[in-house]
Amino acid sequence: MKTFFQKLTDLSSVARTEQMLKERLAELVQELGFDCYAFMNLQPFRTYTVSNSPPEWQARYLAQNYIKVDPIVSMAQARMQAFTWAAESPRQSTDKLVRRFYREAGDFGIRSGVTIPIRTAFGHMSMLTLASHKPTLSLEKDIDQIAAITAVAQLHAKLEQQDVEPTASVHVDLKAKQALCLKWSAEGKTMKDIAAIENISFATVTFHLNNARKALDVGTLPHATALATKLKLI
Repeated sequence: MKTFFQKLTDLSSVARTEQMLKERLAELVQELGFDCYAFMNLQPFRTYTVSNSPPEWQARYLAQNYIKVDPIVSMAQARMQAFTWAAESPRQSTDKLVRRFYREAGDFGIRSGVTIPIRTAFGHMSMLTLASHKPTLSLEKDIDQIAAITAVAQLHAKLEQQDVEPTASVHVDLKAKQALCLKWSAEGKTMKDIAAIENISFATVTFHLNNARKALDVGTLPHATALATKLKLI
């Protein structure tokens, strides 16, 4: 593993194109004896994945919102250090959704692996997972935590720098009225102003803005307008 982390650091330094980065990363993972990798950047408003795992699995993972169910994500958030894992037997879990998650992941050949989470800007988290079809996983030596975190942090920086195209991502959609009211708010208009401009009731403006805030998963209107602007939704 230590050699892998050094090679990953080297790759993050020399990769000049997105294609080079993805192809060489896939090769390194195969050389280490794993089947695929998944780099996930978790943000409240934009979670995306760069992975060579089966596209059908990536699409299903996001469509079923498995990020809320995935025990690996929960462990990563709780530990914030590199760790190995193996899927539980479906009968071992009392949670129906977790049992389904493990079963479906196994159907796509994802049964064990290594996950390295790192903290990123503004309290967010990214994680690199190396996955295997093997039911259990044993390493010859403990994972070098410093080498692991350093390598994944440099990979994160490279992916951000190159603005790499995600292989799967969560998209936020606003309805037309929600976007319109948010746009007026971003222009500095009060809810009373928006009601007058659009010839709708104050309660209707409040309704649309509250739903927009919920769609963006934020707590305040200023945060919603800033986020919608950043995501080019308004």
